[in-house]
Parts: sequence; structure tokens; C-alpha cells
Amino acid sequence: GKKAGEFYTPKEVSTILAKVVTIGKDKINAAYDPTCGSGSLLLRVNEVLKSTSEQQLPVRMIYGQEMNRTTFNLARMNLLMHGRPYKFFDIKHGNTLESPEHGAQLFDAIVANPPFSAKWSADPLIDGAERFTPYGKMAPTSKADYAFITHMLHHLHPKDGILAVVLPHGALFRGAAEGHIRKHIIEECNWLDAVIGLPSNIFYGTSIPSCIMVFKKNRNYNDAVLFIDASNEFEKQKNQNYLKAEHIDKIVQTYRDREELDKYSYNANLDEIREKDYNLNIPRYVDTFEEEEPVNLKAVQAEIKEIDAELAKVEEELDGYLKELGL
Repeated sequence: GKKAGEFYTPKEVSTILAKVVTIGKDKINAAYDPTCGSGSLLLRVNEVLKSTSEQQLPVRMIYGQEMNRTTFNLARMNLLMHGRPYKFFDIKHGNTLESPEHGAQLFDAIVANPPFSAKWSADPLIDGAERFTPYGKMAPTSKADYAFITHMLHHLHPKDGILAVVLPHGALFRGAAEGHIRKHIIEECNWLDAVIGLPSNIFYGTSIPSCIMVFKKNRNYNDAVLFIDASNEFEKQKNQNYLKAEHIDKIVQTYRDREELDKYSYNANLDEIREKDYNLNIPRYVDTFEEEEPVNLKAVQAEIKEIDAELAKVEEELDGYLKELGL
């Protein structure tokens, strides 16, 4: 269906998530995906880290939860087939929001591509409701995007944990309860680290535009939020767009260096975000406007006169032909 972008994360997107959460690290004690599917995101984190680490298991423990039983079993088989010893992963079956299975466990790296704008109960009495209550409001029942965000923030290690999650663009600007939670995360907690806009039509089965939101808990209050607009840099295929290695490297390097590039990235301080009422819509911060070449009005007027003269000549010839025909 049209909201199926979450069922399979393209390799290019999973690589961006994995590279972002492993910047500056050669090993990770615990990685987590609350909607782990077949476990591909978690395996990608281990793969990316393994390419730069001498550790046999650069991600010591892998944790995840999956609601679909068949996919849950597939994830465990996938990890085993990729050489992950059984005692070094803990994949649980169940609804992460309604029945979380990892208690108060904290994770150094969290990656996720949760179902876009899924429905959920929003019941303040559900198990582990402290994941949602500190923000003053619960995510709406019709859209669980911020329920997943606050769940993951609850499990993010406060010292050096980093969270990267794929979301629909609506999570950047929708108001009501979502706007309230977004404001609290930015203003009261200062946990939002970056917003990365991705090209449209890069997920299988859906053309919904998406973004990556990156969170850290150890930010200083004078740290800016980095906005990256990578929506126009991609390669076209017959049925969908995809990101080449150079596009991925540019995104990751820009995030790592927090570099400002013309029409691509911008560091916005808290005052700027506050002025925009905590609306994180990327074009509000990254100006991608391209000026058109100035029009030479005199040349245009001269061209119009030439066309008018030619038209008058044609009409005169046509009148002559009509007279010859007696019309």
C-alpha cells in the first residue's frame, strides 16, 4: 500500500543510519531497533563498524523487537546466518509501544524505520507509560511517530548514545500534541541534533518523502541543530530514485563536520527554531532557491514586433487567396 515504506529499508538509507550512529566509535556495547523487521538495520550497524574496527564483534550486543511473528523469527535466523552468536543478540516478539520487552535497558546506538504514521492506543496506563508522560501529551492515536521517538529517547544512553530514525516529513511540522512533544524535546531537553531530508521515491512501494531525525542527550544548549537538504541529490532509475555512494558520503561527512554548504545545509540555533514556532520543515532553514537569469525586455519586445510583422504579412497573403477564390 501507499504507507508501506517502512517494511523494507533500502540499503542506501540503512547505510546512512548506520554511519551516523557510529561516527567516532570503534565499538558499541549495545545497539537497538524497536521495529527491527528482519534485522537488516542492526546488521548494517555491525557491518559499518566492522569495516573500521579490529573487534570481532564491534557491536557486542544487538537488541530488537518485532511485532510480526514470522518476521521476528526471520530476524533471529538472519542474525545467526550472518555469524552473530545466539548469546550476543536479544530479539523479542511483541508490540514495542504497547508491550515493551527491554525494560529500563539503555543503548549506545538506536536505529529505526518505524511504520509511518501508524495507529496506536495512546493509553497512558499501558506498560511502561513513563516513556511518554514526561512530555506533557501523548502522541495522537492516528499517528504513532512521536510515540516511537519518545520510546527510543527513553532507552537512549545519556552520555554518548545516538539515535537515528526514518520518519515521514509530517513529523517535522505537524501541530497539536505532536507539536507540543516536538517543542519539549527541542526547548526543554535540547536532544534534537540534526534533520536530514531524503529524496522522494526511494522506498519500495511508496513515493512518500521521508527524513532522518538524529537525537543525542549530551548536547550543550548552545549547540545548533543541523539541517541537511539532500532531497535533490540522487540518481534516477526506471521506477524509483536511489542514492549513490557519493551522495551517502556527502550526507555523512556534512553531518560529522556540521558543515554549512550553500543550498544544502545550515546550522540553526535555538532562537531561530523558536521564531519558527518549532516547525522543522527543512526549506525554512535551507534556502534552495535558484535565481533565474534576468530577462532582456528590449530583446523580447523586438522579437514580439518581428512576430507581429510576420503575422500581418501572413494574414495579408491569406486575404489575397480568399479574394481569388471569391470568398
